[in-house]
Amino acid sequence: MIQEVNATEFKEKYGSGLVLSDFFSATCGPCKMLGFVLKDIEKLFPELSILKVNFEANPDLCKEFGVAGYPTIILFKDGEEKKRLTGLQQKTALVKLIEEFKS
Repeated sequence: MIQEVNATEFKEKYGSGLVLSDFFSATCGPCKMLGFVLKDIEKLFPELSILKVNFEANPDLCKEFGVAGYPTIILFKDGEEKKRLTGLQQKTALVKLIEEFKS
């Protein structure tokens, strides 16, 4: 399920299970394109939590997680960062990433 979250909600949710986080900007073209890719990912992995974090609305959270640009994808498993990707990602790259850590 895709959810746009604030810093408090993010901290409540990223620590449990497999979580794909998308740090984005509402004015960023590649970020908008990534949104369509994430909708496809959501259909392929309905059990996956996808958290969208607005870069401008959550600057402290971005700083805490070392997010310097957008879009930035961070995959967490039980609260531990497993992998980080920056820039627009293709569906195949995200599928491979998720399958690597989902078991």
